[in-house]
Amino acid sequence: MAVTIEALYRSYGVLADAKDDVSQHKDAYQVILNGVKGGPKEKRLAAQFIPKFFSSFPELADAAINAQLDLCEDDDVSIRRQAIKELPRFATGDNILKVADILTQLLQTDDTAEFNQVNVSLISIFKIDAKGTLGGLFSQILQGEDIVRERAIKFLSTKLKTLPEDVMTKEVEEYVFAEAKKVLEDVTGEEFVLLMRLVSGLRVLQTVGGRQQLVELVVEQAFLEQALNPADHDTVDRLLQCTRQALPLFSKNVHSTRFVTYFCEHVLPNLSTLTTSVAELDIQLEVLKLLAEMSPFCGDMDKLETNLNMLFTKLLEYMPLPPEEVENGEQASGEEPNLQFSYVECLLFSFHQLGKKLPDFLIDKVDAERLKDFKIRLQYFARGLQVYIRQLRVALQGKTGEALKTDENKIKVVALKITNNINVLIKDLFHNPPSFKSAVTLSWKPVQKTEVAAVALKRPSGDDVGPGATIKKQTVPQPRRDARQIYNPPSGKYSASLGNFNYDSSYNSQPNTHWIVRSDGNVSKKFKVTPLLTF
Repeated sequence: MAVTIEALYRSYGVLADAKDDVSQHKDAYQVILNGVKGGPKEKRLAAQFIPKFFSSFPELADAAINAQLDLCEDDDVSIRRQAIKELPRFATGDNILKVADILTQLLQTDDTAEFNQVNVSLISIFKIDAKGTLGGLFSQILQGEDIVRERAIKFLSTKLKTLPEDVMTKEVEEYVFAEAKKVLEDVTGEEFVLLMRLVSGLRVLQTVGGRQQLVELVVEQAFLEQALNPADHDTVDRLLQCTRQALPLFSKNVHSTRFVTYFCEHVLPNLSTLTTSVAELDIQLEVLKLLAEMSPFCGDMDKLETNLNMLFTKLLEYMPLPPEEVENGEQASGEEPNLQFSYVECLLFSFHQLGKKLPDFLIDKVDAERLKDFKIRLQYFARGLQVYIRQLRVALQGKTGEALKTDENKIKVVALKITNNINVLIKDLFHNPPSFKSAVTLSWKPVQKTEVAAVALKRPSGDDVGPGATIKKQTVPQPRRDARQIYNPPSGKYSASLGNFNYDSSYNSQPNTHWIVRSDGNVSKKFKVTPLLTF
């Protein structure tokens, strides 16, 4: 016989009135458990009544949890939400792991309200037993369905950071890190990013030792012990992804040496043959930018001279010789060289940073002919630089506020940053002996308001660039490590085709430009999709 609404209320009354003797009325509680087999109204009442008296009948614990689980799987979404809302009341003692496991599986729902209720219930049981809740979540991440695994990882990466310290204790955070390392043994690209975001935010890892452990995790994912196959775009994308995740971890105490070494030994020699699954991505410029960002944090390097020589060789490739002149002093016919500012900024910066560790490289390690050739290229590049800087300063002179926010002027501001950076670095190299003391902020770093104002207000000078210039050296302070732009790499299995890069909205809001200047000084703005030069 089906349980009626009246029978449910009558049994509820018996249990409520029994007070301390409630455990003696097992039959009344059984009636409530049978309510899950009734109609919609009976089920809604059962969803509320079952957890209320659950703790009084330990011998019926399994039956009660299973009855509530039946309601969590009901066809009526309103009944499911009510049952899910009440699930945390079962999270006592040894039941916490089972409840957490059930709630984690329920994350697969496509109903927004139901999904939000599952999140609320999971947060509730976190406050009851954080470690037990994590046990249920990680159990499903390691063994559950793909959709459950995906949503459980997203839940952890977004929700744990909102929990107070009395919930996320040191012991709990250490457990999170230990379990996350198990998951990282086999992850997709997106999962890797989310898990790194999760563990990077743990307070227990906000030390030099903790950051070093995180770098070790990324190194394992990057496969830095293996040679790079430039034709395998999955391998290349994986390396870029791992490098971007490691970047925020580097500091003067947590070194980037292994990554910088790998880039110099395996990536730069194959720069022109690198492939990527990301359409229209300038993979060469992306690699050079990553190397430039890592180079300030490089520690002692075993093959410093060899790696500096590789950087020097690659720099020469992007710094053309001046065109030959015919007898009357005119330029010989033929295509004029392009000055590729974006590439040169990255390579010069990296060479400048590593050169500090071997300041006599250009004097003692490079033969005279090669050094002479290098200086000719520097002088030629500096002349093109002068023309472009003067034109940009004239174009930006007097512009402030809203005028600097137009797409065209934002491009010019960034172009001026690039050329000014190159100018500073070239002047250092023209010192005798070469100097490595100047500091510049890479052009794609966030622009400070004071810097933009200074760019707009500075008057153009006739000859303030190149060797022999007498302008006062400008030292730009390095931005804080935590001010770096967040990079969202491609998703998908490392062994399969990776998806597109998802750049932060600030990267996509403005047109991107690859800066090229002709040798006659005329400015050529060659627009193309390069998400690497950002504003």
